[in-house]
Amino acid sequence: MFYGTSIAVSILVLAKNKPDTKVQFIDASGAEFFKKEINNNVMLDKHIQKVMDIFDRKEDLDYLAVSVLQQQIAENDYNLSVSSYIEAKDTREVIDIIELNAEIEAIAGRIDQIRKGIRSIIAEIDA
Repeated sequence: MFYGTSIAVSILVLAKNKPDTKVQFIDASGAEFFKKEINNNVMLDKHIQKVMDIFDRKEDLDYLAVSVLQQQIAENDYNLSVSSYIEAKDTREVIDIIELNAEIEAIAGRIDQIRKGIRSIIAEIDA
């Protein structure tokens, strides 16, 4: 949206005739909301439509959208950063610690066998 910059973009939609005082936050920073280009990201019509669909539904969606009461924003020192209200999805690889420990033990066992083999070769050479 801003050529050559890496800043986050926020779009504010203000309406006098809203029936409530909630503020909707939508995190459209995910790859499904833009097309990556050389120096900047571009929102195509399909990306804009996806954001508009979320906006129109006004649903809270994990890691994507939430409606917050103005009181909560006031308690957060009027911080309007999306990341203050929407938790980022944890995309880190889940590691099975039991499986990992079994692999480490198997490797340690092979290392011990190799060491024994090396010791026996050295003993033969010394003899």
